[in-house]
Amino acid sequence: MDGPKRSQLRVRLRVTARRRSGDGAEGSGSGGSGAGGAGGRKRRLDAPVLNSAAKLQRREIGGRQLAARGGGPAAAVPERFRNMRLQEEFDTYDDNAHLFVKLQFLKKRSKIIEIVAAKDIIFALAHSGLCAAFNRVTNKRIAFLNLSPDEVIRSLFYNKNNDSLITVSVYASDNFSTLKCRTTPIEYIRRNQLDAGFALFETESLKWPGFVEFDDVNGKVLTYSAQDGIYKVFDLKNYSFLYSIPDENVQEIKISPGIMLLIYDRTTSYVPLKILSIEDGKPLKSFRHLLHRNKKIDFIEQFNEKLLVKQEDENFQILDVRSSDLIEVCASKFMTPSAFIFLYENNLFLTFRNRTVAVWNFRGELVTSFEDHLLWHHDCSTNNIYITSDQDLIISYCKSEAVADDGTVTPIGSINMSEIMTGKCIAKIAANDPALSDPDTPRTSRNGRTKRSSFQSTVPEALEDVTALFYDEDRNEIYTGNRHGLVHVWSN
Repeated sequence: MDGPKRSQLRVRLRVTARRRSGDGAEGSGSGGSGAGGAGGRKRRLDAPVLNSAAKLQRREIGGRQLAARGGGPAAAVPERFRNMRLQEEFDTYDDNAHLFVKLQFLKKRSKIIEIVAAKDIIFALAHSGLCAAFNRVTNKRIAFLNLSPDEVIRSLFYNKNNDSLITVSVYASDNFSTLKCRTTPIEYIRRNQLDAGFALFETESLKWPGFVEFDDVNGKVLTYSAQDGIYKVFDLKNYSFLYSIPDENVQEIKISPGIMLLIYDRTTSYVPLKILSIEDGKPLKSFRHLLHRNKKIDFIEQFNEKLLVKQEDENFQILDVRSSDLIEVCASKFMTPSAFIFLYENNLFLTFRNRTVAVWNFRGELVTSFEDHLLWHHDCSTNNIYITSDQDLIISYCKSEAVADDGTVTPIGSINMSEIMTGKCIAKIAANDPALSDPDTPRTSRNGRTKRSSFQSTVPEALEDVTALFYDEDRNEIYTGNRHGLVHVWSN
């Protein structure tokens, strides 16, 4: 029997408790745009421009699985997206929401902020905190995942290790101040047996600035309890406790394959750093990185043995922590990005700045600039970006060249698929593409029967104000969510 398929994405997702109570809808969202600062009170590097855990649901990608998916050689990649059409529409809004939720904002139509798909089930999380599960085989809604009438779901995480979905929620009963985690097997969700799930990390007090971070790269969970002043590491496979780390003077923790980087409170001229083994927490190396006095730290990131450091208006530094070799990139050449995505298999990293994407290597050299991939959103949340597991493509919601009949530019974006190594746009779903079928056009189902579309949106409407995007590599389908709480399926 074949083993379970590996996850399409290697995800590092951090969700942080909110600083103060209030409207839970403001706190709803993923570890990206809506999770609150991942730094919190003591987890900020001089109020950095970049906080990748807060501004980006950082997807750390590794492993080549194209052959396993039957995707074929790279030359056949464009064929995957040929004749992509709008095939289905799901709605997270329910006129009867008042029957099972009591919070007023949960009853309102709200934009989609996160989409996750697993085993023919689509999970769509709205900004309000309402989360719906849809069966892609029957094209019916299975259930809402909010088990309590005052539950606001903040984020989702698909755990490939045990084929389950983890929800991170807050509740009105404690003023939305404490994160609560729950895991439910996918098969039980499919049967609408949500009670089969169970709570996680109940011994931890995850109040602000506490957080929980799921690291699929190493198969670990990192929690921080501000109340107890301690970090804890758990096994992502069975959620068993592994070890703890006292938070004395620890300002931030960064996770990389096999290791954790502890960043301590900086002094005027240096920042103390320590590298631990991710498996048992044992120290591997302690050192100091020299800093420019009176200059803010824009970011400190760890990628395997490479330490990336950038201070305000200073050169970008790449330090090999094993050999102590230092590479500097001129500040005018490498300006502080708003977010990173690390590509482990290719030993490269993506940067996002001013809606543009670039690929760099760890010699400080620019590898790729993209020819037609201007992102629609400024915040660079990966809720609108997907990178395939073999790291050859980036799929994003981008600015479009569509114009109205009177010649004005329309507020409609396009879904662009670009090669990471060349920057070439190989496919696009755009409203002005005459090949896209009209929603009223009869479609052929998998059993060969012709059927009419069950959705109301036109193609331009479906491409307007897209707020979340996900690519299901097994089904070769793209799912987009918009500000109206609708989820659209694009498939060939």
